[in-house]
Amino acid sequence: MLIFDAHLDLSMNALEWNRDLTRPVAEIRAREAGKTDKPDRGNAMVSLPEMRRGRVGLCVATQIARYVAADNPLPGWHSPEIAWAQTQGQLAWYRAMEEAGQMTAIVDRKGLDRQVELWSNDPPADAPIGYILSLEGADSIRTPGHLEQAYAQGLRALGPAHYGPGRYAQGTHATGGLTAAGRELLAEMRRLNIILDATHLCDDSFWEALDHYDGPVWASHQNCRALVPDDRQFSDAQIKELIARGAIFGAALDAWMIVPGWKIGKTLPQDVGATLEREIDHIDHICQLAGNARHVGIGTDLDGGFGREQAPADMETIADLTNLPALLARRGYTPDDIAGVMHGNFLRFLRQTWSE
Repeated sequence: MLIFDAHLDLSMNALEWNRDLTRPVAEIRAREAGKTDKPDRGNAMVSLPEMRRGRVGLCVATQIARYVAADNPLPGWHSPEIAWAQTQGQLAWYRAMEEAGQMTAIVDRKGLDRQVELWSNDPPADAPIGYILSLEGADSIRTPGHLEQAYAQGLRALGPAHYGPGRYAQGTHATGGLTAAGRELLAEMRRLNIILDATHLCDDSFWEALDHYDGPVWASHQNCRALVPDDRQFSDAQIKELIARGAIFGAALDAWMIVPGWKIGKTLPQDVGATLEREIDHIDHICQLAGNARHVGIGTDLDGGFGREQAPADMETIADLTNLPALLARRGYTPDDIAGVMHGNFLRFLRQTWSE
């Protein structure tokens, strides 16, 4: 079955982790053996060959570069211009993957349908991975007026904030609403029909963003606060509001978002039962709030600054997403429901968003 993953930080892994994603995961891990500069060294789960093995033929792939002011303790770049340059380097990596036949950019409905047809009919072993370009945190957009330049480069989704305070909105573990520039950014997003990714918006910015934006919205990698209390997850009220807006949620596989009480750097997934089965609890919670299975998909965030040490205990690589359909069937989900979760719901959303 075709799998659509709505959130993968591929270019970040290539440029900042120096991972050659055209190689097998085992080779990437071996090359990192003994290194400690990143917390997940030797624990990579994602590469293009592994995506092919798991039939992850479509994904939302990110650019990401946070700007941090002098009083912001988070890691990041020291000016919006530097952050922009970082995202341009990430874009250059995607272009290099296209030139090598490893990936193909998806920017419209025609390209989407062509990619789905390729991967639905026994694709060749070296079939390119289709990617939709998204920006995680808008800090690198130098001014709202620069968004049109990013759109011309292929950007089709944008999350205004990441962690902490941002130039346009406030993110996870921060408070406060949109800035004046943030409201201008949303207006420009609406003009260009760029998808608003509500993931990572703090509660104040979340509600203000939805008040100011009436275009397409999704939550690319998002779990449920009712199951894991933390403002990184969405409350039932937020989930219901997004369902009413026709949004799709990508179930995230970062283990601290799957089970409560996780201590980053200390807890191990096998010790607390952080498994795909527990992840289905989040999928099911959203389905129960919606009254159907039409608003949930997959948005793994695998290798988004973590690896096997902070992923479901029953996953070795991203290819193990192929185990999800059987687990969903055991919960009583129908074949049509399962196909929707694995790819159909996000595809329907994109086709509607990009309709002529």
